[in-house]
Amino acid sequence: MTLQQVLFIIFGAITLGAALMVVTRRNVFHAALFLILSFFGIAGLYVLLEAPFLAATQMFIYVGGIAILILFALMLTQDMMNPNLTGANRQWGLAALVAVALCAVLGWTVLNHNWAVTPGDVPAESIVNLGKALVDPAGLVLPFEVASVMLLVALIGAVTIARER
Repeated sequence: MTLQQVLFIIFGAITLGAALMVVTRRNVFHAALFLILSFFGIAGLYVLLEAPFLAATQMFIYVGGIAILILFALMLTQDMMNPNLTGANRQWGLAALVAVALCAVLGWTVLNHNWAVTPGDVPAESIVNLGKALVDPAGLVLPFEVASVMLLVALIGAVTIARER
């Protein structure tokens, strides 16, 4: 096995293990911390796929923004950090059944499909095209800015709610 394969297995195990811990933890704060770990694992997988832009985006937007915003929202919500709060869900049996069925369908799909891939050529001006798509008024800058404003409003709202105590 090569080093890249070993790192893929490690990052994949970290991502899947952390994702499993997200859905099995009774404490929501601990689940959010495992969500951040899962985001780190996905960023590591992007690095292995030689996609540094996606890895940096994963780190800045998801780990640096959304996960921290989730942690602030959890810590600023009343009674969320209460250790006596029950985190039990009565529908866990049905959720487990749906998860097993989904895994069975995905496993069947993986085993019964021909996954032969031929690598394509990457255009030399792909970074230039990405930059133009981000700053072009008809491109992706508007949804990006709307998302950043919504995150800012949510953060201001969380601080306002916390100061009312």
